[in-house]
Amino acid sequence: MRSEAFRADCGACPRLARFLADCRASRPDYFGRPVPAFGDAAPRLLVVGLAPGYHGANRTGRPFTGDHAGVLLYETLHAYGYADRPVSESAGDGLRLLGCRITNAVKCVPPENKPTPAEIKECNGYLAAELAALQEDAAILALGQVAHAAVLRARSLVLKDFPFGHAAVHALPGGRRLYDSYHCSRYNTQTRRLTPEMFRAVFQRIRDDQERS
Repeated sequence: MRSEAFRADCGACPRLARFLADCRASRPDYFGRPVPAFGDAAPRLLVVGLAPGYHGANRTGRPFTGDHAGVLLYETLHAYGYADRPVSESAGDGLRLLGCRITNAVKCVPPENKPTPAEIKECNGYLAAELAALQEDAAILALGQVAHAAVLRARSLVLKDFPFGHAAVHALPGGRRLYDSYHCSRYNTQTRRLTPEMFRAVFQRIRDDQERS
């Protein structure tokens, strides 16, 4: 996979570019552009989500900020010392991530929150660059199966060799670990497919592994 530095003016996916242009026209107060990663430049933990939410990161310009999907994430990051406060309200609220960085498999909001396989593949070079820049002992947390598959594609790894499963841990070539969790979406948390206790257990495993290494 060819690595590529993130471009704030990226328009490589026509459908997504049109959707963002429509957003900027109808909602000029929204960020309405590809959303960059947020957090520590040299993290010990990289959290990978799916894509910006229309009224969340697409509005605020910060991953997992401004909608329900980020509530459990930032609360848990704070509980485990990765954030200096438990609530992310806006890109200008002063919140800092500590040893952590958050990104998405797809940087632009897709219609109905469903990027196409071609869009996920097109955006994968950005994720490849983010993974390549990680320090050797950094952990990777994939929120959901799409993010999990995107991480493997970015590392040129075969999906069947590293099957997704909540709380699964995969030893990747080179020594890094990939941790899986169900996505902290409104649907998953409200249906209790993902509970706070389940989510915290994943972070506890990450902390325990990093303390042992």
